Amino acid sequence: MRVVIVGNSAAGLAAAKTFRKYDKNSELVIVSKEKGLPYSRVLLPYVLRGKLDYDKIFIRGEAYYTENNIKYVEDAVTSIDADKKELVLEENDRMSFDKLLIATGAYAVAPPIEGIKQEGVYHMWTRKDLDALGPLFDTKKSVVVLGSGFVALQAAWSARYRGLDVKVIEIADRVMPSVLDAAGGKLIAEKIKESGVELFTETVTQKIEKCDDGSFVIHLKDKEAIKADFMIVGTGVRSNIQFIEDTGITAERAILVDEYMQTNVDGIYSAGDVAAGPTTFGDKHLTHALWPTAVEMGEVAGANLAGKKIAYRGSLNMNVTQMYNVTVASMGLFNDDHIDEAYVFDMDRYDGYMKVCYKDGLVVGACLVGDSEAVKLFGKMRTIIRKGIKADCAPEKLESFLDIKIFRDRK
Repeated sequence: MRVVIVGNSAAGLAAAKTFRKYDKNSELVIVSKEKGLPYSRVLLPYVLRGKLDYDKIFIRGEAYYTENNIKYVEDAVTSIDADKKELVLEENDRMSFDKLLIATGAYAVAPPIEGIKQEGVYHMWTRKDLDALGPLFDTKKSVVVLGSGFVALQAAWSARYRGLDVKVIEIADRVMPSVLDAAGGKLIAEKIKESGVELFTETVTQKIEKCDDGSFVIHLKDKEAIKADFMIVGTGVRSNIQFIEDTGITAERAILVDEYMQTNVDGIYSAGDVAAGPTTFGDKHLTHALWPTAVEMGEVAGANLAGKKIAYRGSLNMNVTQMYNVTVASMGLFNDDHIDEAYVFDMDRYDGYMKVCYKDGLVVGACLVGDSEAVKLFGKMRTIIRKGIKADCAPEKLESFLDIKIFRDRK
């Protein structure tokens, strides 16, 4: 049997590791469009900030593939012949498979703004982006960042930490609208401004004009234009599904998979940012473009590629990062229109803002802007959210309840 995994990052590597746990002998091939050793995307801003050496981003060495009996092929898949069970490759003609995992991740996208696609405007999503931005952080003085999600604000924080003049432009009325609730967004916005970053919310970028010296003038609706030496766009990502056209594989914004990571086509699986699968809260098809989720989905896919029948328990979104001298975290459902009630913890205890959210009597989420110590509570809550265990205690006693619950479960 030949199993082919398309993708050499979180989901693909997790699948390969799990597959080899159950099947030591079948032929296993990893095909990767992105050349070079695999790396952790979440570590890129730490390199830009100067907090991590460049070589620390790599998560596998060259020997890993040989030691685990994996054939590694650097090539791009242009299409899939599902009937013949063959991949059409850009450089190496065709490759047959008995089972296939599509783990091609996502790519950064840019909004339809005039002038956004030109030299000097970058993303912060790949190692190639890191290589382009590194020298600019050393030589330039100012940057404008479009967007205020995790990636965008990490880029802005890295630039400010390195001493650059930084401006952030967000079209919504608050920052991190998909990561924090309104109160959390307000607090991190204050921290951003305190760091010296100039923040523009409810601001529409109309045109990006490049000057003769290579710098930019960014034209804004109803506001004065601003200038920058270069720009970083962090306005979202989209699943890499361009090559599955005419395959019969069902996809919307991402490839639809069931709890076994199986697509609607027999023998073809998908996992990671390219896939939409079940969630803890009962969604059948949703994409959480998060590294831990990709690993979990990859592990399930790898087991089932090896002939097991292991169901995914469903993804639970959890974001944690440190920036602007605070920890920012969120998990599950935390916006007021998705919950029944919420409890805001003592601000002094967690040195900031922390909210735990309830629905139908169950803990369903939380968000935090504050002390990193509070993240420990997130990890404990994650277990009961996924298992649907009722926290039968007053909210202020939640931490003690979880400590006792986890201790009993481990006995």
